[in-house]
Amino acid sequence: MDFTLTFKVVIGTSLVATLLGLTPIGPAQAQNFTDARRAAVHPVSTVQAVNLWLSRVPRTRDFPPDFAAVLSGQSSLYIIEMSTAPGCIPCADLWTKLGRLRARYGWQVRTISGQEALLRAGKLGLPWVGHPVAWARPLADQERAIPIAIGTDHEVNIARNAYLAAKMLTGVRPAVGLRAMAKYTGIVGPLTRASGPNP
Repeated sequence: MDFTLTFKVVIGTSLVATLLGLTPIGPAQAQNFTDARRAAVHPVSTVQAVNLWLSRVPRTRDFPPDFAAVLSGQSSLYIIEMSTAPGCIPCADLWTKLGRLRARYGWQVRTISGQEALLRAGKLGLPWVGHPVAWARPLADQERAIPIAIGTDHEVNIARNAYLAAKMLTGVRPAVGLRAMAKYTGIVGPLTRASGPNP
């Protein structure tokens, strides 16, 4: 099984384990796909709402000894790409945090179109929940992108996920890397026709 298929199988099940949300939904609580998505996705349209949801998100506290060395030393090999939409407050929040990550570790950061984000999500079997989604991938390979944020997140969580993406792209088994990743928050902008399909 190749990397992409392995990653798809791991991440595409159980609505990405309820989008790897803050609290997994069990069978008694989630009757169907829609209930799970509603529990894991938090559309917000104000800075105050972003900050309120972020206050509930745990921050990564433990980092491997080679954390900074990997992020800085391999910065020329990877790029982070994020989807965005006009007026999306969580997108602006994530873009600011990725800018600080770029300044600290040297990773390139750019935006991608909503259409490209949808296609990328579809290849991995990810349900589309809205912008922003951030992906790390090798500069030389557009087909091996790993989501490091679904919705905005704390900087330490984004950095930890970028580190783990780099590890997975150089040989760590996807299942191992995903278990160690900070959970995706699902703090996204409200879906509109311009930003993606309706849920």
